[in-house]
Parts: sequence; structure tokens; C-alpha cells
Amino acid sequence: MNARTETRLLGQLSNRHLDALEEETIFILREVAAVFERPTLLFSGGKDSLVLLRCAEKAFGGKDASGVGRIPYPLLMIDTGHNFPEVTAFRDSRAQELGAELIVRNVEDSMRRGTVRLAHAGESRNVHQSVTLLEAIEEFRFDALIGGARRDEEKARAKERIFSHRDSFGQWQPKAQRPELWTLFNTRLQPGEHFRVFPISNWTELDVWQYIEREAIALPSIYYAHQREVVERKGLLVPVTELTPPKDGEEVVSRTVRFRTVGDITCTCPVESGAANAAEVVLETLTVEVSERGATRMDDKTSEASMEKRKKDGYF
Repeated sequence: MNARTETRLLGQLSNRHLDALEEETIFILREVAAVFERPTLLFSGGKDSLVLLRCAEKAFGGKDASGVGRIPYPLLMIDTGHNFPEVTAFRDSRAQELGAELIVRNVEDSMRRGTVRLAHAGESRNVHQSVTLLEAIEEFRFDALIGGARRDEEKARAKERIFSHRDSFGQWQPKAQRPELWTLFNTRLQPGEHFRVFPISNWTELDVWQYIEREAIALPSIYYAHQREVVERKGLLVPVTELTPPKDGEEVVSRTVRFRTVGDITCTCPVESGAANAAEVVLETLTVEVSERGATRMDDKTSEASMEKRKKDGYF
């Protein structure tokens, strides 16, 4: 695809629907602030949480005269200790720039307490975030956790409501979800229960990238094309790192790649891409046939129901 064709396609691609999506997201963010006593916004430094943060800025304003952020709830990050350093550094700088309170809780601390036990030293810590998250909920008595999950990402997430009720064990019960008619949300809670809230549920990956392009939202560099050593494994490009070394017989190659989604290093893979900016990613996203998690996440490849099982156990 040449530059002239790309420019023509971008010119034909409407983004007027983004105003309606943004309006819905801002409404939900304000609803959470009005209804709940101790909400928090999950912020990883990834693209979806950065879109949420931009909507929160619009919903509540930036900083006040003293330089303190006006977003009325803290940001929360559950850190596995195996996250991409480019993303955690960006997370910290963005929170500081906004004057927002950033709470970080670590899976490694749960391991020291004995509440998380790995089956073996090389096991991915990603699934164990659920334990650390539930511990943080208990520590701060959060009653609503706002996150950037979207329905187009994965089958289990497609089944979930915007306001997702969790019982006193932090579990999601798919068959006991509350109806959401005419944007009327049932937010009643019993002691010890909480909600997970997904304001961008109705966005798609393409919507997210169009919004990033329109709003000129800065992202960690690994979302754009760069050179990286990888190995091909089970149809995925596995990044070669200290945590994910090549196996016997695997050939290490250098490819131009980018990450469509960013999570724990041990389970997140890049895709081949030459897209160097948001506009180029928009064009690339128009042609993809596999969801970003399906194309890049090893933890979703274990079974058809792997995400649903994790969500029932408290995963976000």
C-alpha cells in the first residue's frame, strides 16, 4: 500500500462515532465517582488505560492551581515484576504528569507472604495477579475498580456487563449478571462485594487507535515498529528476553515488530509490523482478522475457557 492510497483511506475513514463513545465513557466515569465511596482506576501504562485516562481528564479536568490532579480516585497497578520496563516507566511519568495518586502492589510481595506460590520458577505470574488484586481491594476497601477491558478482545469479556458485580470472594458469576437497560445501572452492594467497571466495553481495537490518533495520545514506544529478537513458537513471535529465552532448536531472528497489547513479558508477544505511528496502526488494524489477545497472548491459548476461568477466580 503506497502513501497516496494510505492518505486516501485515512481521509475516507470517519471518526465521528468516537464522540459518542467518548461521551458514554465520560458518563460512566462520572457515574462511578458519584455512586461509589472508594473507587480506583486500574492503570498499567498500556494503550487502553491511557485512553481511559484521557477520558477521565476530560470528565474531571486536569490539575488544579496547586498542581494536584482532579481525577477523584487513585490509579492502581498490579505489578507482576515481569512487565516491560518501557511501559512501567511510562506509567510512572504519566501519573506524575497528571498529579494523580498511583498505588502499585506487587505479586512478589504476595509471594513473600505465601499467598502466591508458583508451580515452578519459570511459571508466568500473570494469572497470579488475581490474588494480589484481591489483597489490594481488601487493603484499601475499594468498592469499584475501573478498567480498560473491551468486549471485542475475548469471548469471556464479550459476555460481561459494563458494571460487573463481584461477590465477597471477588468472583464473577456469568449467569447472575444484572441487566443494564437504558444505561440504568444497579450498583447495590452487600458488605465485602465490589464492582468491576468497564467504561470502554463498547469500543473496538480500531476505535481505540482512531482515538489515540485523533487525540495525539502518547504511548510507550513498544506499541510502534521496532527491531526485536524473537523466536517462532506455536504460531506466535515470542520475544527473546532473560525471562523468555529460546528453547533448544529454536532459531533467534531479528524482526520489525510492534505490540498490539502489553502485559507480562512471559505471556505477551509482538506481531510483525512496520507501523511507526498511530495513523499507520489504524490502517493496519483495518485488515486484521484475529483479536489482539488471540494474536499475541500465550495465556489465552491454554483452552477456549481460560479467560472465563480466570475471571471467575478474580482476574480482571
